[in-house]
Amino acid sequence: MRGSARRPLSIVVATGLSGAMFAGLAMAQDAPSTYRDIEATLGSVPTFFKLFPEEGIGGAWAEFKTIQLNAKTALSGKEKELIGLAVAAQIPCTYCVYFHTQAARLNGATDAEIREAVAMAAISRHWSTVLNGMQVDPAGFRQETDTVLRLAAERMKAAAVKK
Repeated sequence: MRGSARRPLSIVVATGLSGAMFAGLAMAQDAPSTYRDIEATLGSVPTFFKLFPEEGIGGAWAEFKTIQLNAKTALSGKEKELIGLAVAAQIPCTYCVYFHTQAARLNGATDAEIREAVAMAAISRHWSTVLNGMQVDPAGFRQETDTVLRLAAERMKAAAVKK
């Protein structure tokens, strides 16, 4: 359900961004132009943008704006923010955890979805530790994964036919 009528509120809507605002971002802007664009988009220039090296702020902002703030990407705003939260919890980055939690809520994430995103990050970290620490054979792991997922797909297909 990616239709705009069913898409949850996104930070893009909250900031008033439109497709036209993304035009011209392929070329990084100079620092003063970038700061003006950030302020026009967000209402102010957060300190972390001001602390970024001026030589790279145009590119950093372009990346942030064209992926994270863009409503016309493959992932919804909620999905992007839940992924950001899961990664932030693993880094760990308390700043990012706060930002992505609040942005996920703004984009319609429930407390249950937020908890599940963090739990998925923990599960991934747990099994990564086991697989890497036990030095599981990568080729064998891929083969077993393909077998398990093939069976899961067959069971899903059979269950759909029964309905």
